[in-house]
Amino acid sequence: MWQAETFDISTIERELTWAADIGMNTVRIYLHDLLFAEEPRDFLGRIEKVFSVAASKDIGVIPVLFDGVWNPKPQLGKQPEPKPFLHNSMWVQSPGSDMFYDRSRWSELRNYVFEVLSFFKDDERVIAWDLFNEPDQVDVVTLKLGSRNEKITTATELVGAVFGWAREVGVTQPLTVGVWEYDKDGQVAMNSLNQLIVDQSDIISFHCYEPREKLTAVINALATHGRPLLCTEWLARSAGSTVDLLSVFKDAGVGAINWGLVDGRTQTRFPWRSWTEQVDDDEPWFHELLHPDGTAYDVQEIETFRRLTSS
Repeated sequence: MWQAETFDISTIERELTWAADIGMNTVRIYLHDLLFAEEPRDFLGRIEKVFSVAASKDIGVIPVLFDGVWNPKPQLGKQPEPKPFLHNSMWVQSPGSDMFYDRSRWSELRNYVFEVLSFFKDDERVIAWDLFNEPDQVDVVTLKLGSRNEKITTATELVGAVFGWAREVGVTQPLTVGVWEYDKDGQVAMNSLNQLIVDQSDIISFHCYEPREKLTAVINALATHGRPLLCTEWLARSAGSTVDLLSVFKDAGVGAINWGLVDGRTQTRFPWRSWTEQVDDDEPWFHELLHPDGTAYDVQEIETFRRLTSS
């Protein structure tokens, strides 16, 4: 999406037009530290173009600075072609594991955070800063790199540092990192990282790909913190997270950003289990709402979006 050779603002504008037509007013957009390290000014310029296009459609943005999910060995340059039927086969972490576990290089990440946030720190188009997506996510589907406990410990230290750097910048927008693991009652699975996240986040953001009963329990549990709630990932049809749950978010006054819009190279219409077993091309879509030409995967779903957002 972001590299100069493949940056396609016309496609981005077309798809954001479709998002606005559905009734969406916010999109969550992933950035990457390697893109900044390669050419800071050009990267910031491309971000500015995307934010401007979104604003022209009355859509705000929630940028994601770092990501702990999928391939821990990111590289610049031509990216590999998607592996058939594989969910997120090309997605890369930020920072990569080499830098994530090397504290002597975190100053490079500090510079990235300072420059990006300083550039947009008073920008009304930015709804919030999502500082780190699932920083402790298991690396089992790509490369096993140490224990989960080691990743949680390192992530706690790095996420704490990122919150500190962001507050030094003095951004006017709220800061958040999403929680994503819960017990059977919907309570956040507390460890050092999640405690830090809950303590430091200006708004409580969370991921929930669960059916109605569990989603309601998670919302009720998180509401006890007394801060605005924003679900930054939901919609996984075969896992029970379906478009009709938009009414749960609306009734609870909780922001909701579903995973995926247009079926494309990320291939997230295929389920997570495609990493461990073969899946068929004709099974129900996992994520995504639209075909590449903008037509709906399910017309009734789109009508639900329009009805609930317009009211």
